[in-house]
Amino acid sequence: MLVITTNQNDFEVDIYSLAKAFYPAEEVKVYLGNEAGREESSSSSGLPDINIHFLDSRILLTIHDHESDKNLSATAIDINTSKSRLEVKNALKQLLYCGLSNHTGLTLPWGALTGVRPVKIPMKLLEEKYGRDEIIQHMQDVYFCSEEKSHLALGIAEKEREVLAGHDLCDSYSLYVAIPFCPTTCLYCSFTSYPIIKYKDMVDIYLEALFKEIDFIADLYKEKKILTIYIGGGTPTTLSAVTLEKLLDKINDSFDTSHIKEYTIEAGRPDSLDFEKLAVMMKYYVNRISINPQSMNDGTLKIIGRNHTVKQIYETFDLAREIGFDNINMDIILGLPGETIKEVQKTLKAISEMNPDSLTVHSLSVKRAAKLTEWVNENGLESLTNTEEMMKAASACANEMGMSPYYLYRQKNIAGNFENVGYATPGKEGLYNILMMEDIQTIVALGAGSISKQIYPDGNVKRCDNLKEVDQYITRINEMLKRKRKLLL
Repeated sequence: MLVITTNQNDFEVDIYSLAKAFYPAEEVKVYLGNEAGREESSSSSGLPDINIHFLDSRILLTIHDHESDKNLSATAIDINTSKSRLEVKNALKQLLYCGLSNHTGLTLPWGALTGVRPVKIPMKLLEEKYGRDEIIQHMQDVYFCSEEKSHLALGIAEKEREVLAGHDLCDSYSLYVAIPFCPTTCLYCSFTSYPIIKYKDMVDIYLEALFKEIDFIADLYKEKKILTIYIGGGTPTTLSAVTLEKLLDKINDSFDTSHIKEYTIEAGRPDSLDFEKLAVMMKYYVNRISINPQSMNDGTLKIIGRNHTVKQIYETFDLAREIGFDNINMDIILGLPGETIKEVQKTLKAISEMNPDSLTVHSLSVKRAAKLTEWVNENGLESLTNTEEMMKAASACANEMGMSPYYLYRQKNIAGNFENVGYATPGKEGLYNILMMEDIQTIVALGAGSISKQIYPDGNVKRCDNLKEVDQYITRINEMLKRKRKLLL
């Protein structure tokens, strides 16, 4: 365990996240001063004790090495009372990053950045009319981002501005519909997901509650236009063809879909798709789907709990093309159990053979709610390896398919301190993904575990979430509607 103490509680999350990036395999605890009930008084053997002390005009960082019994780093920086909270936070993170980098000998691709949306920084600077060189310098000077990641973030910000140009974001909204059922629960998954074989008797009851929520929003927002629809989960195509048509027909009857620019269904698992379901989606003008292999290695698919083969992925992709889908996304994950650059290259070769319209490259994130945590406890974090070589191979593969990066986000405990990047061929960028990441349009989210976001003219964002448990969502649907009314009116 790595123990960090501080005398100010405003920045505990930032301190934890940055320390965790340097020590991904260690448990990190941040304590406030002599906090009562502390589990540990100092770090475990081989790990330093870290103290961050806020004074009137300074922040002091001390990193004490137990082996040498010396303070390897004691640094002070000046902060005055006129500094904003953001300026103080950046100063703290700069100080901590430099101290940990000096102590460990490591540098991080994203430097001191710990937020999940790094593209917001160059996006804001572009709006303020900063030049490209100035923005790159800012990313490096303030956040210690590598030159490569600074250019990546700026390039995506520019692409997002291009994609968003001409869309009316103020008088429209996007609709997200959650179907929380899956064929099985994957090893790495922490989303709201329930195995369909166990919950099949609840599907119709769930849809009744969901339809009630649909009716509520259709009435509440009858004067507003829908820009995008995204049906996610879970795996929405776990539903039977008949039930899927019932859902799409309900959406079609309840909302004016004439202004929709993008209609996505997260098909996800190839073992959840067949001709009938694809035909139903085509009938209701779904114009973007995801078929997500995650890996094109049968051994890995078995480890992560997917009951389908690589052969099925090829077959399902070809079937979707034959039916007429011309905007297909595929997801892969780098850092899956036991995979090296050899397995990743095999996956990338297979993806390039299918030639999807967009590719989302995820860097594995170890989440507490996922079964993957158990795997790590049994096999060690070293069994999950994502490297710069893998990330560059994925980027090169996307480039060879004529794709450019168009959206990016990061997660806590992400393998290699890297990122998740969406690549797309021109005109096939996922509009909903950009809207969701950048917090620039109201997202009305329906179904268990979904989170609605109201975006206000001043840029403020307010959220309300639906209950995750299917049975609780069903029995307490009226409570969900009250939450939405309070948020959206």
